[in-house]
Amino acid sequence: MPRNEPTEGTDGWDGGHSPKRHKAARYAVPVTVAAVAAATIGLVPAFAGSGSPDLPKISAQDLIAKIAKSDVQQLSGTVRVTTDLGLPSLPGGGSAGAFGDEGPDEGAKGKDEASASPQNKLMELASGAHTLRVAADGPDKQRVSIIDKAAEYSIIHNGDQVWAYDSGSNTAVHSTADGHGKAGQRHHQPKDLPKDLPKDLPKDLPKGLKNATPQDLAKEVLKAAGDTTSVTVDGTARVAGRDAYQLLVKPKQSASTVGSIRIAVDAANGVPLKFTLTPKSGGAAAVDVGYTNVDFAKPAASSFAFTPPKGAKVVDADKERAKAERRHGKDVKDRKGLEDFKDRGGLNVIGKGWTSIATIKSSGSGLPAGKDQGAAGDAGAFLDSIGEKVTGSFGTGRVFSTRLVNALITDNGTVYVGAVDKQALIGAANAAK
Repeated sequence: MPRNEPTEGTDGWDGGHSPKRHKAARYAVPVTVAAVAAATIGLVPAFAGSGSPDLPKISAQDLIAKIAKSDVQQLSGTVRVTTDLGLPSLPGGGSAGAFGDEGPDEGAKGKDEASASPQNKLMELASGAHTLRVAADGPDKQRVSIIDKAAEYSIIHNGDQVWAYDSGSNTAVHSTADGHGKAGQRHHQPKDLPKDLPKDLPKDLPKGLKNATPQDLAKEVLKAAGDTTSVTVDGTARVAGRDAYQLLVKPKQSASTVGSIRIAVDAANGVPLKFTLTPKSGGAAAVDVGYTNVDFAKPAASSFAFTPPKGAKVVDADKERAKAERRHGKDVKDRKGLEDFKDRGGLNVIGKGWTSIATIKSSGSGLPAGKDQGAAGDAGAFLDSIGEKVTGSFGTGRVFSTRLVNALITDNGTVYVGAVDKQALIGAANAAK
């Protein structure tokens, strides 16, 4: 067999407008796992295994088609997640309370419920290394467990039942999907919670906690690929004991902070096994996720069964949400989160491809400024220590930087954020003036 060559590729791929790309999205394994958003996760290099197997030559288009044709619905295994975004450390390291207007007793109750919230676990995955055990059996059965030194956190989706359980606080949160429709229909989407209830009760877990497996991350990247992207095949690798091709994705736009994305694709069944995102600035991977072991056999039915342990605190998210809707009426039912903010003209996206920039117009007065204005001066001095002061025809503001995502917050309260460099943000602010 001829060794795979890294020269076959496609520049300016059609961005997924072909039927092949739509199949890729449809056939992605629906593994529910806690994920960052961004998608910000990964696997340390040692997991690639040893050696580069000899595999038949394949073009980037054919490898993408192989991913699209993959119809793997069942698997189990271990995923290693490593994230190094270069996020700044904030004083105190504390998080906001789980309740808005809680009483003294409700605050303690909210702490336990927050520990079992999927959203809080997503934040934990934004830095450091983590081990996850995952299992999937079609679109209606998934399980992910985050293994910590002292505790285990699990999310179990089985038909219309969704559980989130934190062994550290012995707290379980239960939510029920709408099972009245025919099989295959989209589940009912629970509404946002009001501010005086735990903000982190499960909402649409099967959908909202995806994008943390290599296959889901790969799907999102290939969906975004277009004429701003170079896609090539760059050799082979061994991942979780399996032969894999390596798909290399690179932005063509120089203002992007992304250097490259490497996706290891199972040579036998087309499932992405490893996803690595490296910043243009170099150094260790910022986002790196991959299987350390994987089995494509049907998982045992017991993998998706859950009964709260004896003595566990059980929170019924559906009842709490219903109480909120009765208490707050139409306001709760009509809340849309960011979509609602966008409807009011506050959120907009400019540019395209890798250099897209989100702009958010705030009704506030912007960042505190001046070092001789009491509390505002103290806040301004702190912001100066973590952000770089910049000026332009837009006025003045501060740029806050990570290894991937940068944000410009102007003194009048407008935010420009994207995986782009500082000059791109300043240019966007100047153009919007």
